[in-house]
Amino acid sequence: MHFKLQRETKVQEKILILDFGSQYTQLIARRVRELNVYCEIHPYMHFPEPNDSVRGIILSGSPFSVRDEGAPVPDLRSIKGKKPLLGVCYGAQHLAHNFGGKVHASNTREYGRAKMIYLNNADPLFKNIESGTQVWMSHGDTIEEIPPDYRVIGSTDDVRVGAYRIEGEDTWGIQFHPEVYHTVQGRDILSNFVLGICACEQTWTPASFVESTVRELKDTLGTDKVVLGLSGGVDSSVAAYLLNKAIGKNLTCIFVDNGLLRKNEISKVLDSYQGLGLNVRDIDAADEFLEQLEGEGDPEKKRKIIGRVFIDVFEREAAKVKDVKWLAQGTIYPDVIESVSVNGPSATIKSHHNVGGLPEIMKLKVAEPLKLLFKDEVRKVGMAMGMPDIILNRHPFPGPGLAIRILGPVTREKVRMVQEADDIFIEGLKKAGLYDKVWQAGVILLPVQSVGVMGDERTYENTIVIRAVESTDGMTADWSHLPYDFLSQTSNAIINKVKGINRVVYDISSKPPATIEWE
Repeated sequence: MHFKLQRETKVQEKILILDFGSQYTQLIARRVRELNVYCEIHPYMHFPEPNDSVRGIILSGSPFSVRDEGAPVPDLRSIKGKKPLLGVCYGAQHLAHNFGGKVHASNTREYGRAKMIYLNNADPLFKNIESGTQVWMSHGDTIEEIPPDYRVIGSTDDVRVGAYRIEGEDTWGIQFHPEVYHTVQGRDILSNFVLGICACEQTWTPASFVESTVRELKDTLGTDKVVLGLSGGVDSSVAAYLLNKAIGKNLTCIFVDNGLLRKNEISKVLDSYQGLGLNVRDIDAADEFLEQLEGEGDPEKKRKIIGRVFIDVFEREAAKVKDVKWLAQGTIYPDVIESVSVNGPSATIKSHHNVGGLPEIMKLKVAEPLKLLFKDEVRKVGMAMGMPDIILNRHPFPGPGLAIRILGPVTREKVRMVQEADDIFIEGLKKAGLYDKVWQAGVILLPVQSVGVMGDERTYENTIVIRAVESTDGMTADWSHLPYDFLSQTSNAIINKVKGINRVVYDISSKPPATIEWE
């Protein structure tokens, strides 16, 4: 991949995405980023004043109807007619409904695939878009009347106002979702808007991010000392390497062994950091974690115990670094977006793996060098810096470790069983050439015993669940269709080699409605 370097004197141009609560908002941002253009998501009711760096604005979809009491109504006075503007689904309906048109619920509602039977290819939004192209609709309302200065530029069989443009200004509305995979030429439509209409340059690249971030870290941190909790995962590893490029030995990485890691994880992780020049301290705190977890079976309480003990251990070890002023974290963009979402922070399904109490307790400032990146972008940044595949291609691993893959109370014996079974599964994936085709994989120990027969003896032992999913960023996931022969070999190996296991099952649930982890 060829990386263009952004000049130091140039202001980072961007696309603003105003979020109305759509499940697809982050997907819009990802598609814009794939065009090598920087974009930011902001709640519709609180966004920065569009300055010269803002090249255009996209209004997202929404679970609301524009006719609902309390429907989102943005203040577009600083945008409409002044900057290129694209309304998507709810955004398009808002631009019609609130400026003189009519939006109604009707029998012409559309969900799923539709064909654009009419397209005005003379319009720059639909340049080189094929008539009859497939799009993805997801709306219960439809635009029945448009204001006098609006012109229809696209229709489906059922929806006349499938797309429009406002005469005399660079404002468009489309009732379909160009960001989803099922809109076949959706990337081309977004490209027409972002690269054509907004005239954005494709300067948002991994190489330009590394260059600008290292420069900013040098300017911000100077000669200050920084500590970072290193987990061995992609996010913390890339954050550490970025910081190391900026401040070198003033960065101290602390790797805490909580006793809940994969088999031989410490040695594998530390070996993978050899040659990167990182200053890493590994701390064996397994006994502390396992003692505090004893007898606790509630998933959320287990997470809180692990978070609390981690803070205690990390604070104790970080205090050994003299004059430390900063705590670095591998926070990524989805974490930032969630904290300022339209509906406020998401309902707590489970505690986040990033520990939030450390900066206040240790009176440290926070450095988050990856806070503008999506997960796949983090990997690309690591590649641009020449980091080894063994780090960048590692599957995500939960912060609480195997504690949330052991349903119910955690014991040393259960940890042993899960570690052994997990090692057989993961190493098997690697040997079969399947590891890189899977987003995340692991095993779960159920609090269930079942009858089995091993040799001539009746057994009453434990059940292991194999879990493997495919995903891009973990927000949604589908179960991996692993070959039957591989599943059979893995099941036999676990049952034959792991004492205490007599049954193996495969989880074929997708996210949603399930989650990737069981706890």
